[in-house]
Amino acid sequence: WAQLVESGGGSVQTGGSLKLSCVATGYETPNKMMGWFRQAPGKEREGLATIYTDGVYTYYADSVQGRFTISQDTTKNTIYLQMNSLKPEDTALYYCAARRNTRWPRKLYGAEEYDDWGQGTRVIVSS
Repeated sequence: WAQLVESGGGSVQTGGSLKLSCVATGYETPNKMMGWFRQAPGKEREGLATIYTDGVYTYYADSVQGRFTISQDTTKNTIYLQMNSLKPEDTALYYCAARRNTRWPRKLYGAEEYDDWGQGTRVIVSS
């Protein structure tokens, strides 16, 4: 069955970096759109970055623009989220999500546009 598995979370100090990975397995065809989200305690799930897997189109939330980078390795069915200059407010449970069909126009979409979700990986940033 299709599933998404995240890894790479951990604890870092302010200003540190982490790289999250999300492996997609069991899909008959590649997903057209994948994204990273996060949810902090008591807050709504926040969309961070989207990548359209048929090209080089990436989109970011203002809160992470310039600090986070989404990328993919199609040979490994994996997407990544490189997170630099981490802040305590980045502390959250991070999820990857997949959408089987593309969505137009190309932009950062909310959680309701995605079909599948991983179980999440926790990121803690201490001051």
